[in-house]
Amino acid sequence: MKYVSTRGGGEAQAFSAILLEGLAADGGLYVPEAFPKADLQGWRSLSYPDLAFAVLSLFMDDMPDLEVIVKRTYTKEVFGSDDITPLKTLEPGLHIFGLSNGPTLAFKDVALQLLGNLFESVLQKENRKLNILGATSGDTGSAAEYALRGKKNVNVFMLSPQGRMSAFQRAQMYSLQEPNIHNLAVKGVFDDCQDVVKQVNADAAFRERYRIGAVNSINWARVAAQVVYYFKGYFAATRTVAEQVSFAVPSGNFGNIYAGYVARAMGLPIRRLILASNENDVLDEFFRTGKYEVRKAAVATSSPSMDISRASNFERYVFDLLERDGSRVKKLFTSGQEFDLSLIPRQGFVSGRSTHADRLATIRSIHAKYGVTIDPHTADGVKVGLAQREQGVPLVCLETALPAKFAGTIREALGSAPARPRGCEDLEALPQRFEVIKPDAEAVKRYIAVHAA
Repeated sequence: MKYVSTRGGGEAQAFSAILLEGLAADGGLYVPEAFPKADLQGWRSLSYPDLAFAVLSLFMDDMPDLEVIVKRTYTKEVFGSDDITPLKTLEPGLHIFGLSNGPTLAFKDVALQLLGNLFESVLQKENRKLNILGATSGDTGSAAEYALRGKKNVNVFMLSPQGRMSAFQRAQMYSLQEPNIHNLAVKGVFDDCQDVVKQVNADAAFRERYRIGAVNSINWARVAAQVVYYFKGYFAATRTVAEQVSFAVPSGNFGNIYAGYVARAMGLPIRRLILASNENDVLDEFFRTGKYEVRKAAVATSSPSMDISRASNFERYVFDLLERDGSRVKKLFTSGQEFDLSLIPRQGFVSGRSTHADRLATIRSIHAKYGVTIDPHTADGVKVGLAQREQGVPLVCLETALPAKFAGTIREALGSAPARPRGCEDLEALPQRFEVIKPDAEAVKRYIAVHAA
């Protein structure tokens, strides 16, 4: 398997050559030269670790120890059950897909636990060091830090928007005391954090000198790991490989739902990928109209992990829409913040928007009907998913986090705070360690230069 840039520059590369990278040298994102084909019948009865190896070995075929890494990652000890991602049926044809049973109670753990182990393996073999630079709107940061804390040869520099995450999310990240973890609270919004990461990565000399890597979903390994659970969710919701399923996916940075797009390209019978936006509805607008127009700033909402106005992984999808013409993609993403692709069919996607009032109503409704409490982001997905539900087609709503991470909104909706998992009872009371900075790439470079591995 070889990988190319969405902007057309450079030579095709093997997976091991791009694993530790963020952006491609030309500023684009890595994608496979072609998507491999799934073995639906052969994969159907596999355990999660075996399924993960079957899927990932197609994308990571030059990793000789991949099977060992995968089986060390997806365990009951890490994810709470052998099932890893359990499917909960609310009623016939309506399911909640449990992706949030990892160490930080969010779906990001499914990919980042693997990524941490992949990094560790490669760095040890090559006797190399790596400085991870990332941006988070809430859950990616903690999932990455929990996956990499204490690992040799790796430092993590994570940018987060000051005051824009829930108290639980902040405490999860900022309470980590491992010396290889560095939290930078940026005076701005997530888009500012993401812009700084891209600006630092664009400095090729700095990136090479300080061995800058990425754990955000711009890293292809993140996407590949998420592809696995679409197959798992499909097999759990169906009886035969002849059936179709629709997935409802809360989406901010387009990585989670893009993994579903890849699974469908591999042959998974996905009827619809239902994209759910919150009030930051740039992606919903695109899939309704074909017009992409970035807002000046993301609005703060009660589903903060989706408070994003520029979705990084969207470029990967546009690359395919434009028939893999890297020069056209480069022009679109470097010439401005808006473009019109309304004449190009966007088949297989539908979308919708969910507001704070919708979130509260959905949380209340699901709790009243089924006795199940869902977090605000999952509620966005359920709300839009139900609005786009088709009779006779199973609907699988992807859970993005456990409700304990957003106690304020759950309390507003249900009148009481959600139960907390063991070990999280006094999380916010723990000492916190972080630096407040301006959204300035040069300031981040100076910080990295002082603290780099």
